[in-house]
Amino acid sequence: MADPHTPRPSRRHAELGPDFFDIVAPARFPTTILRHRDQVWAERVGLGGLSDEEWIAHFGRFEPLPGSFEAPLALRYHGHQFRSYNPELGDGRGFLFAQLHDLRDGRLLDFGTKGSGTTPWSRTGDGRLTLKGGVREVLATSMLEALGVCTSKSFSLIETGEDLIRGDEPSPTRSSVLVRLSHGHIRIGTFQRFLALEQPDNIAKLLDHTITTHMPELWRDAVEDRAFAFLEEVTARVARMGAQWAAAGFVHGVLNTDNINVTGESFDYGPWRFLPAYDPDFTAAYFDQSGLYSFGRQPEALFWNLCRLADCLLTLAPKERLEAALGGFGPALQDGFAGALFARLGLAPAPQPETDRLVSAVWRFLSESRAPFERFFFDWRGGLASAGRAAAGPGAAHYETAAFAPVRAALEGIAPAADARLDHPYFAGEPCTMLIDEVEALWAPIAGGDDWSAFHAKLAAIARMAEAYGTAPAA
Repeated sequence: MADPHTPRPSRRHAELGPDFFDIVAPARFPTTILRHRDQVWAERVGLGGLSDEEWIAHFGRFEPLPGSFEAPLALRYHGHQFRSYNPELGDGRGFLFAQLHDLRDGRLLDFGTKGSGTTPWSRTGDGRLTLKGGVREVLATSMLEALGVCTSKSFSLIETGEDLIRGDEPSPTRSSVLVRLSHGHIRIGTFQRFLALEQPDNIAKLLDHTITTHMPELWRDAVEDRAFAFLEEVTARVARMGAQWAAAGFVHGVLNTDNINVTGESFDYGPWRFLPAYDPDFTAAYFDQSGLYSFGRQPEALFWNLCRLADCLLTLAPKERLEAALGGFGPALQDGFAGALFARLGLAPAPQPETDRLVSAVWRFLSESRAPFERFFFDWRGGLASAGRAAAGPGAAHYETAAFAPVRAALEGIAPAADARLDHPYFAGEPCTMLIDEVEALWAPIAGGDDWSAFHAKLAAIARMAEAYGTAPAA
């Protein structure tokens, strides 16, 4: 039996060959100061025993992990950005540094970087990441994981000692390099690149690689059947991701095809936001003036992107079968949202009519009342078992209105889940939130006096919430 503490490295992505990536060198940084390490996930990949100096050597200077890539791979892809096709994309400030297996379930994990230097795809960029951008990504992934969203993990954040000039931040500003951990970095845009280059053989090669690496249960002997099964699975996974965002009140901000991972894992956080209250027009990016990627339009954006993936597979399967695979998006989104909402409320499964009734009532109440989004889920964790607690809290007035009556009625007969953990101390306090003003308040002492205490306190609060919700990852 394999040692559960010994890393299991892989070079799987390199097997695709040079049409899929460029071998690059990492930037040399003036300094490397470790600001965050995800110790739980480090244990799960066999790296928990690294000293801080060893950690920095691998994730700040990018000395190779034994058995994985000898040099980083900058991945090649294209993509639609706000519905305009861009063939000049690719890993411009990141690369695939290494691959290891999760020692708990055996799945392959990618170590992808952000801010690790220029590559052939940097265009006019400097290949760097601001420290504030790195801090924001750690906060986003930690919060989303605690809220039950399938997300990449912010494995490491290291400050790198450079002064960066940015138009959307007070400059010069501090720099960092982030390492994210995820189950793959194959994007819809990865497939699009080979469609644009008219290389159907590479589309087929990428399809087979993705299936055998990440979805082996989808293998079919006929390529048409593989393409259908793959699109059906990706459609279901992306729909589930969108449903989880909705239940978390999360707006990704930039749903371009190069930001949609075919493994259905939320990643690459730029101008993200959480809703203060339900608002379908709420946007995260100041430059999204048309609201293309607003909260209420995220499902539409995800489906549009999936249609672009289907375009790439037309060389492998007939249109009718691909359209049938895409037809699963709506049902998967609906089922995914119901599941995510019940999970957030800590409710046991209910028959379909009762489930539909509650989902409809909750969404209508949040829309009509504009009650604080996160507080509602906090107050009503466990359903009517928490009615007394909800009535004694700051949101009580919202729950005395006619708008809430259908929610209360829908909760009748739906029991708390066995793992609702209503006695957890977290529910005796206040809900943990991550609104934009809070993010700025966490950054201010770091920028002003290198004071990280509020940042670490927030991560500890998120960890307590994850423990209460049963979403904390196991080492």
